[in-house]
Amino acid sequence: MKKILLSVVLLFSVSTVIAQTEAELKALKKVKQDSIAQIQSRVNAIQGKIDALPGWKKGAFGTLGVNLSSFDNWYSQGSANVSAGNIGLTANAFANLKQPKYFWRNSLNINLGWVKFDDKDDPTDDDSFQEATDVFNISSLYGYKLTEKLAVSTLAEYRTTILNNFNDPGYLDVGVGATWTPIDNLVVVVHPLNYNFVFAKNDAVFESSLGAKVVADYTRSIGKVSFKSNLSAFYSYENSDLSNYTWINSFGYTLWKNIGVGFEFGLRGNKQEALNFANNNLAVGATELDFDTVDNKLQSYYLVGLNYKF
Repeated sequence: MKKILLSVVLLFSVSTVIAQTEAELKALKKVKQDSIAQIQSRVNAIQGKIDALPGWKKGAFGTLGVNLSSFDNWYSQGSANVSAGNIGLTANAFANLKQPKYFWRNSLNINLGWVKFDDKDDPTDDDSFQEATDVFNISSLYGYKLTEKLAVSTLAEYRTTILNNFNDPGYLDVGVGATWTPIDNLVVVVHPLNYNFVFAKNDAVFESSLGAKVVADYTRSIGKVSFKSNLSAFYSYENSDLSNYTWINSFGYTLWKNIGVGFEFGLRGNKQEALNFANNNLAVGATELDFDTVDNKLQSYYLVGLNYKF
């Protein structure tokens, strides 16, 4: 009986010591985490001062998504012998000059994608990678400061595809107006005088026009996180059917060294592109559509994959 009682007491004592040790370790962990948070806060404050200094600020990050597969004699699916693949690449870069009296902001966004679906039992199908996502956007904004947050500005922005139908269509916006920077890293451009040059072979659908340009851009890098959101919209004074907008959002998280995971998605509304696409894909003998009859659906894309931060 004494041995049993002694064993119980010993077991209880060991459990108490382990519980105390675990509690002490958790308390120590909390103290260290608080210290890390305080250090990171001081680092962020210093980085904020660095970012506020005049001069050039440059950066870039991109995402690569790859999905390759091959099936042989996989009888549970309709095509038993298939080789498929999906490759996507995005790149976001900026080069910004900040001076006491003026600024010059330059940005680049590229998103390229290829897909293939090869039915090995069908010798007539296309077994090559075909272009899917195809986005190229470059812009340059110059502003002369009236106040620390408000400037008169001029913007040039060019958008097109580069893998297929380069500059068909292509869009070049050139305009003047004002730029507002209410907080760090956020730039809002309002140009009531803007001309939207449209380059395309089908001039019956695509037409240049005068209008207003609005751009909102937020680009920031905080520690391991990099993100960018850019909205570019044009409103035509001549005809609302000639208006368009594009909204692109990119996110990157660094896991090891400069490598991490990334995500990008984009939305676009463009009635001219919708009408051109619909008429190019009409059935034989069908009547061509116009701006009043075309279904202008929302355009979208997304990409998830590995991310690299420069």
